[in-house]
Amino acid sequence: MDEALRYLRDDMLEIGCSAEEITDAERLLQTGSYEALIKHLRKCRSSLMDEMHKCGRKIDRIDDLIRRSVEIAK
Repeated sequence: MDEALRYLRDDMLEIGCSAEEITDAERLLQTGSYEALIKHLRKCRSSLMDEMHKCGRKIDRIDDLIRRSVEIAK
């Protein structure tokens, strides 16, 4: 279990999960609440997907600014 806990913590840190998300996941793993842990990890995944979509929209906007700037520069 200690190794699983270490992997969980290290991976969640690398992913950029909050300290609270990591603590909650560790607690769920330690108590053997695997279904709740999976649900928690899916919630963390959903948050990351939301961030990714927000970043994608920002990239689309900067691409648009670049295209407009190129047109102006011609």
